[in-house]
Amino acid sequence: MKNNDQASHTMAGFLLQIKAIKLNPAKPFTWASGLKSPIYCDNRITLSYHKIRTYIRQEFVRLILEKYEKPDLIAGVATGGIAQGALVAQELGLPFAYVRTEKKTHGLTNQIEGIVESGQSVVVIEDLVSTGGSSLLAVEALRQAGADVKGMFAIFTYDLLAATENFRKASCELTTLTDFNALLQKALEENYISDTDMQSLLEWKLNPQAWSKAIQEL
Repeated sequence: MKNNDQASHTMAGFLLQIKAIKLNPAKPFTWASGLKSPIYCDNRITLSYHKIRTYIRQEFVRLILEKYEKPDLIAGVATGGIAQGALVAQELGLPFAYVRTEKKTHGLTNQIEGIVESGQSVVVIEDLVSTGGSSLLAVEALRQAGADVKGMFAIFTYDLLAATENFRKASCELTTLTDFNALLQKALEENYISDTDMQSLLEWKLNPQAWSKAIQEL
């Protein structure tokens, strides 16, 4: 689920304003997977803006307390969720740990950095969810350590069907400050995109692989 509509649109506006999210169907971006995409998100940029960084922290805190009351621990997903998670933990006066998607291959070979005790209630912080695969690897690591993962919170999700299915299979509730649909509405209102761009972005969301293939064949 996402935040309420007004808060979701406010967050979407911030992301567009500072270009943490870029929309350009005419000149697609290339993701690490090789897929072409009309949207690119880098929420780490939010950390450079005090007002926006504070807004994100406070919205996370508000939603966590509303949904789960106060957990025992906040855990961030490496790397994008580390700073955001630490800010939330500090505000709530809670311990903090962070989780890699896989164990290190050197040193202590830790996957979890920090102290996680069996039976602790944990809320996980992420900056961005695409398919949810890497985010849910962190959830699984926490569960294997004996933690009771209440849910995950993220700044933004692309709302891909794959993510919905992956979180359902993992029995993990995802709550985001804003999402793809709210972002498009805000972008159209503020003239960041045209109606034609909107249609292309919606087609991408429906089937990113097919959209990417069609673009590369042009």
